[in-house]
Amino acid sequence: MEGPKILTLMLEARLEVYQLIDSHYKPMPKKPDGSIDEYAKGLGNNDIDALRHAYVSGRYTMEFGEATADILGRMNEFKNFKFGDKEIPSENMDLWNNSVGRRYSKKVKTGKELFDFLLKALKAGELIIDLKDKRKYKGEKSIKRIPKSFVIKIKETNTGANIEFFDVRKKVLMTKENFILAIKQGKYPGYAVRKHQAGEFPYSTRDRYSFNNLG
Repeated sequence: MEGPKILTLMLEARLEVYQLIDSHYKPMPKKPDGSIDEYAKGLGNNDIDALRHAYVSGRYTMEFGEATADILGRMNEFKNFKFGDKEIPSENMDLWNNSVGRRYSKKVKTGKELFDFLLKALKAGELIIDLKDKRKYKGEKSIKRIPKSFVIKIKETNTGANIEFFDVRKKVLMTKENFILAIKQGKYPGYAVRKHQAGEFPYSTRDRYSFNNLG
């Protein structure tokens, strides 16, 4: 059974961008059967890596919005939610390229259009393709600690109302109604419910967490 789109999109987008690179930029390494070898050597900390990060972050922005794409991109820089103060050499490069992908995603409607913009950005020197690059990413970086209950918004209405949520630790999707019920049952400490004329809405009470996107 296919998992939630928020989980499967990373692998889908990575394969998409590798195929686009192979067709429109440079040949990708292949397996004996002719398919692209996604785990071949030489795909990290270079132009291929830069395009991949920018494209995946851009695709997440197109699907789930910029705030969610930013959070997931920063979380992806760490393994198993083990965070600390030690700087990871490739973190600056990856976060920089993620931000370029998010920016260009606002101009497009398809993955191919996004790739075309990113390829131009690469050739114009906008992406970081070398760890020795002196440019520094100025946005928010590491997430120091993940609380036991950590939920992010992944879908909203045209008016900005949050209607679909994702429990990062449990990897579970929730509707607004299901999330509100779980909050009232005490399953999500740190979250509460506000009442408005339009109904009830969940929100985070952890304002000190900069990665919170629930308001």
